Amino acid sequence: MFASIKSATLVGITGTAMNVEVHIGNGLPGFTIVGTPDEACRESRDRVRAALLSSGFSWPSRRITVNLARSGQRKGGAGLDLAIAVAVLVVEGVIPAEAVEQFSFIAELGLDGRLRTVPGVVPLVAAVRAGTVVTAMGAVPPGLSFAGNVVYADNLAAVIAALVGDGCWTHPSIEPPDADADQSTVDLSDVKGQPVARFALEVAAAGAHHILLFGPPGSGKTMLANRLPTLLPPLVGDAAITATLIHSAAGLPTGVVIAPPFRAPHHSSSTVAMIGGGDTGMRPGEVSLATSGVLFLDEMGEFAPATLDALRQPLEEGVVRVARARASITLPAKFLLVGSTNPCPCGGGAPGACVCDESAINRYLRRLSGPLLDRFDLRIALGRPAAEQIVSTELGECSASVRERVSRVRDLAIARGWLNADIPQDQLDAIAPLSNEAINLLRDALESGGLTGRGYHRVRRVGRTIADLRHGGEIVQEDDIIAALSLRQSLNTRSKVKL
Repeated sequence: MFASIKSATLVGITGTAMNVEVHIGNGLPGFTIVGTPDEACRESRDRVRAALLSSGFSWPSRRITVNLARSGQRKGGAGLDLAIAVAVLVVEGVIPAEAVEQFSFIAELGLDGRLRTVPGVVPLVAAVRAGTVVTAMGAVPPGLSFAGNVVYADNLAAVIAALVGDGCWTHPSIEPPDADADQSTVDLSDVKGQPVARFALEVAAAGAHHILLFGPPGSGKTMLANRLPTLLPPLVGDAAITATLIHSAAGLPTGVVIAPPFRAPHHSSSTVAMIGGGDTGMRPGEVSLATSGVLFLDEMGEFAPATLDALRQPLEEGVVRVARARASITLPAKFLLVGSTNPCPCGGGAPGACVCDESAINRYLRRLSGPLLDRFDLRIALGRPAAEQIVSTELGECSASVRERVSRVRDLAIARGWLNADIPQDQLDAIAPLSNEAINLLRDALESGGLTGRGYHRVRRVGRTIADLRHGGEIVQEDDIIAALSLRQSLNTRSKVKL
């Protein structure tokens, strides 16, 4: 006796529709799962048996074989529990086979028969292109286009009752997400002083330019970084759906992601935690969780050099490619990187208070490789604000006001085809043409060794953003390039070594 039930499995952030096949026949009582399951899948045997008994159904004392088709793809997690239980009951004749033909089942079973949501339920449900998906209560956030194909149940008994016609399904809410429901409690107006850093933050948000903040403790590096997401416009369309899929695949409790994500991993994070992957789950890492938002690396010098250098490829391409022996996946990784570091091992302190010699400073700063530093369009040196600025009750410009300018510049850039930080090199002359004075200024910077070839193109992109913010003219003027160069400062102001 045989039954086949539709479900889905997850690899990275992508769900794949599959079939759970169950055969019950004569032989010694037993339960076997085949089809490359992971440990969580194999443990379904005990969860499904206890859930059926707790729900008032008998467990067949025969040979049960479960095949997760197709066998070539590794399956992970507990999301197949419900499909296995339903397949067993179809074979036993409790549920008519025709009653499940238009349904897919994705949920973990508790020992008492309750349905529980699983990590990645949003991409799993999205993978089912036809029919209706049965899952745990509230598993899919309202407002998603495929939520209309979802029904909920509280426990296994309720699922069986609805399938045989003795009960009703619970349908999800169709109300769209409220863009104002997830408002941040921080605001740029909280920042006292630091006019250059505030302007640099606006430029970074408007053009999607990576920014590095360096200065002594207490200069406001972390405070500024925490407020950068408040300058970004809310996520809409594909960006919101992609962010929602990523957060669901990582097992984070979330509705539709509207606010730009902000991720701040600890400096002890491993390369796998940062980039993504793993032995079986192939979970998204911090670079993917920060997609369409901000990745903040506080005290960058304390991160492992290999972890920092692993960021170079996703910074350039906007995706991360994870290859393992059993699978290879491509994950989104289009984020705005914000780094912070002290200027030296002792932190710098007040002027004249630094106790570090030149060799100690150079050794400390060499933890950040030159190729990585060259990918920061903006490098801002911060000093501690003056006492009168700290005690002042006057508020600076608020995030909402700055966000309006940022949104205007981003809309202008998208109309051209790219955000300013992503303008292709062969399109710079068309999108960011330079005045003669600006050309001469950049030529001098290249000849003096102050700019690399990559730095030259990055300064032009920053200049385009500054021009959009200041005057919106087609030509990038000399003043725009001067401002762009002034926002690309050397990390070591006491050393002649250029970083």
